[in-house]
Amino acid sequence: MIAFLRGRLLEKHPNRLVLDVQGVGYDVQVPLSTFYDLPDVDVPVGLRIHTHVREDQIALFGFATALELQLFERLLTVSGIGPRVALAVLSGIEPADLVRAVRTSDVARLTRIPGVGKKTAERVCLELKDKLPAQTPASVAGEPDRVPAPEDAMRDDLLSALVNLGYHRAAAEKAVETALKGMSDGAIVFEQALRAALKAVAR
Repeated sequence: MIAFLRGRLLEKHPNRLVLDVQGVGYDVQVPLSTFYDLPDVDVPVGLRIHTHVREDQIALFGFATALELQLFERLLTVSGIGPRVALAVLSGIEPADLVRAVRTSDVARLTRIPGVGKKTAERVCLELKDKLPAQTPASVAGEPDRVPAPEDAMRDDLLSALVNLGYHRAAAEKAVETALKGMSDGAIVFEQALRAALKAVAR
């Protein structure tokens, strides 16, 4: 099983990336929590990997931190949750917020994540309440600067990302407008705008 990959970031998208490891390109699915921390294309990156094997497919899921990988694998132990839903959960809520929501049985917060219904949220809270990490790492200060995305393509890219994550187009369009209005003047960074749009659509 592949547990870790380090290589050059060949492509990156909100839900997947291609990692060039000594000339071999690995297609890796990632949650938004990991996408936020990815470097620029052509920069080396290391990812913790969960290898999911089925009869007809081998899929790789990559994570920037041990906590994200741990949460993903714990989610897979919940009845009715597969890799797609587990990835959607980590894309719809920050890892620390997920731990907090599960511990406080905040079903309402979990059901705002696309693909997570009330029954699924209740199962997550019930089955994982005593199985999550005791502590979550504090936010890292001094986050490296991101490369600004062209503003003329920002709106379309944000809308496409939200729709691909399962949000209805009308709600996604409203969230994108809200996020862009709330951004400070100057060059807007895609990762920051996407984070703001996700917060807006989850309200």
